[in-house]
Amino acid sequence: MRDRRCTAAQERRSARSGRPRSADRPSAQRGSGIIGRVPSVSVVVPVLDDAEHLARCLAALTAQTRPADEVVVVDNGSTDDSADVARAAGATVLHESVRGIARASARGYDHASGDVLVRLDADSVPPPEWIATALALLGRPGVVAVTGPGRPSDGGRVVRRVWGALYMGPYFGLMWSALGRPPVFGSATAMHRSTWLAVRSRVHRDDPEVHDDVDLSMAFDPAWRVTADTALTVEVSTRPFSGPTSVLRRTRRAFHTFRVNGRRANPVRRWARRSRVALRSRVGGTWSRR
Repeated sequence: MRDRRCTAAQERRSARSGRPRSADRPSAQRGSGIIGRVPSVSVVVPVLDDAEHLARCLAALTAQTRPADEVVVVDNGSTDDSADVARAAGATVLHESVRGIARASARGYDHASGDVLVRLDADSVPPPEWIATALALLGRPGVVAVTGPGRPSDGGRVVRRVWGALYMGPYFGLMWSALGRPPVFGSATAMHRSTWLAVRSRVHRDDPEVHDDVDLSMAFDPAWRVTADTALTVEVSTRPFSGPTSVLRRTRRAFHTFRVNGRRANPVRRWARRSRVALRSRVGGTWSRR
């Protein structure tokens, strides 16, 4: 009885602090658990009425030097032929009737069977070495997830020039400051399956107004190691700049995502947590050498 009370108390403290219990932390922090064998890779692509872009994304996956073992396309209620395009490319198609990219992404992660889960958007076009590079980066000690930026595949010269300054730069810069480490970018992310299993109950999958990549980033413990590398750059469409309505909607959702994450999104708490873990690691390392 006492053990159950202690466990319940730990869970309540964990919920209040916004951190997973040590038992819930991904095994990737202590090693991926797949050392000595080649990890399997599942790619998850949520889609909503985006057949043309999806076809390009799936073609790029076919051209990978290290092919995915499984491609899961989650159709979030498309009225075009997105599902047919996915099936024609050999992908597994899931139908998620509840609208929301967070819901569709989580459905894909839960279904995927790979040791490594890759998340791309339907308009993502990864270069041929993308999966191989992601696996190499994920193989580094303690890394739980890797990510890269997007580069515009369309739009005029002006859009391409301001893309980094007005979109990618602020996203990675501001989110890095708020989170205490790099955020993941939903168009180009890979993580250990154990990472997802550690946080799957913490993401707001039923909230259609959250940015799923920002929400996932906040579900990660601030002390976990996330690597952002330009070698993982993918081409994406310029839809974020499609007009004032799109910009306002994305901005509103960003603030909403911070709000629903509550104390977990507090930058002071996140940086303090990261600093405490780093200090304990240094002290432990000093003692171990004596």
